[in-house]
Amino acid sequence: MQFAPAPSRRKPSLTPMIDVVFLLLVFFMLASRFGQDMEIKLPLAAASDRPYQGPPRLVEVRPDDLSLNGSLTRVEDLLADLGAMMLSHSDTIVVRARDGADLQRVVDVMGRLADAGYETLVLVE
Repeated sequence: MQFAPAPSRRKPSLTPMIDVVFLLLVFFMLASRFGQDMEIKLPLAAASDRPYQGPPRLVEVRPDDLSLNGSLTRVEDLLADLGAMMLSHSDTIVVRARDGADLQRVVDVMGRLADAGYETLVLVE
């Protein structure tokens, strides 16, 4: 009695899997957006009849504190410190979140400024 030789085991081919991985890689590279092109028009830049006047007013919001033009200040003192710099309530105040400040804190600071009557708040990155 003669037995048939045992069939040899085929090694699985990795070529189809590698092809699929490269196709997915190419698809996601072509489908993703690497950057957003945005055109921002600032109202002060367009208004040549009214040039900027007054000191800079930059409020930086951090997780634990605030700074006005680089000087640390408390939330309670922010309105008083800003009042000395403002010519009118329509002057521009730039608000910027720094060092991982959460959005709710930024909104709270902007809400406090809006409640005090400041009309022109600009949020920047």
